[in-house]
Amino acid sequence: MRIILSFIIIAWSCSSAWATILPPPPGHFYHGVFPGGTTGDEDDITPQAVRSYEKITGQSVMWVYFSNNWFNTRKFPQQTASWIRDMGKIPFIRLMMRSSSAHMKAESLFTPRAIAEGKFDTDLRRWARAARDFKTPLLVEYGTEVNGEWFGWNGRWDGGDLRGPKHFVAAFQHIVTLMRAEGAHNISWVIHFNDHSEPEENWNLARHYYPGDDYVDWIGLSCYGPQAPREKWEDGSFRKNMDDAVNQVAQIATKKPILLLEFGADIHHRIQPAEKWANAALTDLFAGRWPRVCGFSWWNETWQNDDDPRHDTSMQVQDSPALAHTLQSKFSQHRNQLVAKPILK
Repeated sequence: MRIILSFIIIAWSCSSAWATILPPPPGHFYHGVFPGGTTGDEDDITPQAVRSYEKITGQSVMWVYFSNNWFNTRKFPQQTASWIRDMGKIPFIRLMMRSSSAHMKAESLFTPRAIAEGKFDTDLRRWARAARDFKTPLLVEYGTEVNGEWFGWNGRWDGGDLRGPKHFVAAFQHIVTLMRAEGAHNISWVIHFNDHSEPEENWNLARHYYPGDDYVDWIGLSCYGPQAPREKWEDGSFRKNMDDAVNQVAQIATKKPILLLEFGADIHHRIQPAEKWANAALTDLFAGRWPRVCGFSWWNETWQNDDDPRHDTSMQVQDSPALAHTLQSKFSQHRNQLVAKPILK
């Protein structure tokens, strides 16, 4: 294994243009983070936030996760991607083609149907060329948590039946095809599902949104504990929710590697302590309960839920000594399973 890990370090330091990312060796994990921002739009992260997370957990990250919101700019996020690369990390870009940050409403401009019809090809080609010229590896997803109704690309906002997933698939395929045609072969493409579908209707199952193996390199999942202090929490089992999610993925694609892209729990919840939830989650992950899951990233964010500060959510490790201790202990115990630098092709 020492030889393999040495190869990983050499591969990263000598990475050539258009290299893409391969899974780590069996039983090993990539570790990433969304380090948290200040506005809630998830596009204003800083190097200081990354360093703070790494310091308190005692573990470096392989990728840094952030959003590219098209209501702010349709340009490739060159500045953020560059400082992430300068830190020796992989930029993981959520391609958020949306016209506002509002949830639970139909998208008014960047609809999957409009994307598939080529109405934003000029912007996408410009984005693709900038990504290509970035040269070093990128992870990119379009359609974050697509089987969840909170984002406008979910089928609820496009007929509430199988027409919605069909339009999403066409949009995803169109984006990948266009960017590959522009030479952006340094992008590894990710399709990102929530661990359960909302609404829980047959047309909204994850399999209906899958673009096909030719368009996807990685399958991503979100699996959260309670996300607010007063949230009702009847089933706090990360294991059950991940079992269900991974079983759904097994019906979609049998060979694609899986990344747990978003997991976390509110540190203020009265019933489910975040540190206990995280301990159970990491115990099962490192034990290899889901062999295809080969990476994970903590969602290290805070946000306001209403006008009462007591109801604010925090998943930030820096805000909870107990949670920080849990992550420190787990990462230290399983340090030989964590791969800090990517294997490149």
